[in-house]
Amino acid sequence: MASRPGRRPMPQLPPPQQPPQPQQQQRRWDKLLTFQHFQTTSLSRHSYGYVQGSMKALRESEFSRLRGITYLDHAGTTLFPQSQLTRFMDDLTRDIYGNPHSQHISSKLTYDTIEHVRYRVLEHFKTTSEDYSIIFTSGSTAALKLVAEAFPWRPASSGDGGSRFCYLTDSHTSVVGIRKIAEAMQGSSIAVKPEDILLSEKSNGAVCQPACKTPHLFCYPAQSNFSGTRYPLSWIEMLKSGRLSPMTTPGEWFVLLDAAAYVSTSPLDLAAHPADFIPISFYKIFGFPTGLGALLVNNRVTHFLRKTYFGGGTAAAYLAGEDFYLPRKSVSERFEDGTISFLDIIALKHGFDVLERLTGGMENIKQHTFALAHYTYTVLVALQYPNGAPVIQIYSDTEFNSPEIQGPIINFNVLDDNGVIIGYSQIEKMASLHNIHVRTGCFCNTGACQRHLRISNETIKKNLQAGHICGDDIDIIDGHPTGSVRISFGYMSTFEDAQTFLKFIIATRLGKADSKLPFQITPGETAAISVEPAGQDERVNGHETGKLPQEDVLLQAELNNSSVTIKAMDLHPPETEPGGGVTFTAAADGGLPPLTITNVYIYPIKSCAALEVTKWPIGNQGLLYDRNWMVVNHNGICLSQKQEPRLCLIKPLIDLQRKTMVITAEGMEPIDVPLDENGEEHQICQSKVCADRVNTYDCGEKVSEWLSKFFGRHCRLIKQSSNFKRSANKHRKDPPHATRAPLSLVNEAQYLLINRASVLELHQLLNASDENGTKESLPMRELIQRFRANIVIHGTKAFEEEKWDEISIGSLHFLVLGPCHRCQMICIDQQSGQRNQDVFQTLSSIRERKVNFGVYLMHEPSDSSSTYLLSVGSQLLPVLKDTENSSLPNS
Repeated sequence: MASRPGRRPMPQLPPPQQPPQPQQQQRRWDKLLTFQHFQTTSLSRHSYGYVQGSMKALRESEFSRLRGITYLDHAGTTLFPQSQLTRFMDDLTRDIYGNPHSQHISSKLTYDTIEHVRYRVLEHFKTTSEDYSIIFTSGSTAALKLVAEAFPWRPASSGDGGSRFCYLTDSHTSVVGIRKIAEAMQGSSIAVKPEDILLSEKSNGAVCQPACKTPHLFCYPAQSNFSGTRYPLSWIEMLKSGRLSPMTTPGEWFVLLDAAAYVSTSPLDLAAHPADFIPISFYKIFGFPTGLGALLVNNRVTHFLRKTYFGGGTAAAYLAGEDFYLPRKSVSERFEDGTISFLDIIALKHGFDVLERLTGGMENIKQHTFALAHYTYTVLVALQYPNGAPVIQIYSDTEFNSPEIQGPIINFNVLDDNGVIIGYSQIEKMASLHNIHVRTGCFCNTGACQRHLRISNETIKKNLQAGHICGDDIDIIDGHPTGSVRISFGYMSTFEDAQTFLKFIIATRLGKADSKLPFQITPGETAAISVEPAGQDERVNGHETGKLPQEDVLLQAELNNSSVTIKAMDLHPPETEPGGGVTFTAAADGGLPPLTITNVYIYPIKSCAALEVTKWPIGNQGLLYDRNWMVVNHNGICLSQKQEPRLCLIKPLIDLQRKTMVITAEGMEPIDVPLDENGEEHQICQSKVCADRVNTYDCGEKVSEWLSKFFGRHCRLIKQSSNFKRSANKHRKDPPHATRAPLSLVNEAQYLLINRASVLELHQLLNASDENGTKESLPMRELIQRFRANIVIHGTKAFEEEKWDEISIGSLHFLVLGPCHRCQMICIDQQSGQRNQDVFQTLSSIRERKVNFGVYLMHEPSDSSSTYLLSVGSQLLPVLKDTENSSLPNS
């Protein structure tokens, strides 16, 4: 390992005297992406695949569900093979496993099987029950907490400084959290930088006082979950022998080795490296079962572990009416409170069997995964823009020379050609368009994130005040990144996975035309979807739901830079010509016309097709019946077009007079759904929308069967209960507008507004990017529909709407809550359900750090009890931000 684990310096190649020609660049990228290059860079030192069979056969037989998906978050969780699940289910259907605390035959079988699994776990880590005991927990976090609660902390006294808890700054949140328990036990906590430990290792700066027996606990990760750095396992013996100390404090050090990330792709020999405590999570190794981990405890330290609470199965004897309790002798039985998750433990046996059969063991997995990581790293550091600037900034302490010091994790940020970091949220969304699954953020490791991204403590606190919390998508604040992107490989990862990811980076950053990704199946997609547009003769409330006649007129006017306006004022619909057309007139001064609403849309069923109207009532949650229903799967989870693009083919029509919603779809008979409960008995259920709990009621079996038939899987339609109130999280904090608006089943706000000029700019860029004319031009109307807005306006410059603070439409008053952060849903053609990545990629190229498009609005209700209508043709009066009573000049 390098003597100083600081950030690995980026290789800076001098800018070429003359920019390489596109043909030269293309040949260079082609060479980097070949299997032959992979062989020369990685396979000369590290093995790829397993002698048990080809990687292609492994993927097809065990992981067919990965077809069309590039999964690169194995550090989050690896994936289980099909045969592991099959064998486990066969086991459960063949044998009866009773509660292991009982004494009958089936319970004895359970107990014996669990003991066998304990031996198998110890064997996996090259040790025996003579040296280690296993305490099953719900995961590595629970195992860490158990150590913190059971460790014999000694409080400070006049002659003793008390116990210390030291931990590496490059530690998981669950490790750092131990300090709260240590402090509660009057111990002290100290965070130690990796470079300080390495300096101490080099100087042998330990304080050895054999007479002092004050217990101290030092925790460090065998592998960083942030960067993949593998810290020396030799530290264990050095700490135990007193040749290494994280701080100059006399006492006896015990080692807590966080091995959760390390053991997922590498063998751990506890006979050679006998740490005192080793927490693990089994889903990191096998993918299944989740919610099961273990704490491996060195038998030399089990005698001093403390325990206060005692649960079922842990007592040898106790009295209910007297303070008498005798624990069981075995450390496992003492600390496994209640009935352990015995069926999940039985599943581990099949996990070990299948993993050994497929790969031949952890050493093979270690070599295989590192070969892929090493290859991917070498290509990423070689990628340059024509000006010589690097495409990728990698956060690593090594140069990926050996799997002994580096795991199969690559942490990075993407740069533009000026060296400016592109936000991780944008990269994640673009990767999702190609069905590439990556992890972003700080990965529950703030210390490593701060160190590699050079984020100060003050900046962390400042970012929190700005609204950024762990796990959100606020990726850039004041021009600085708040996190990064992480990819990680697992034992079933293939060269094609690495190749697909690299092609994605090259295609999106370097614009290589032939770096198109291989065909990928979209989740929920059938083998072929071909749906013709619905007929143009459907009418709701007298309005034609097909193409609006003014669409081409508006587009032509905008392209010619001569403005037009609809002859309509306030809340009245526009004048119509015979045949349904709308009368237009150019602005008299040749400038921009008054700001005008050109389209109004409602989306009765969340993520389903839009219903376009000329005028519509305003409700207390937004446009009346806008997103009042949603489709859920068999688990009651809301479906969106991200998982099921064909939702856009479901077309709801609202008949206000009949109080009915008619649902139509190609090849299906129309079905009616009542708009309101009508006092009937309904099954009440709870669901979630953007982490908000919502009360809903089920719309019945008839419509459920209809939806299930269309999608080919079990679905239900639910509607928000009329008596349930949900408040918006997105709201204005400035008095007197600090109230929270009531919401339907929308994600963020009551209304979404987009500007035709903004759409036009994107439309022109999309057409300009197709230099060869090989792609079919995307009609302006279809592009508008992809942004799923409620209100479309005309008459101002592109993206001018983002400068507004308030909007008045006649007597209606709206507050602007902020921009809409876009996701991959804008890449779905709302007419066919097919995906296309161009829209998001082009939008991200013009919106810089955040892919924003459109603004959220909140209606400020008046005291009047009148019913208001929002109409096409109505004029808007916006107020600019930070400007008192000042509207736009062209208004």
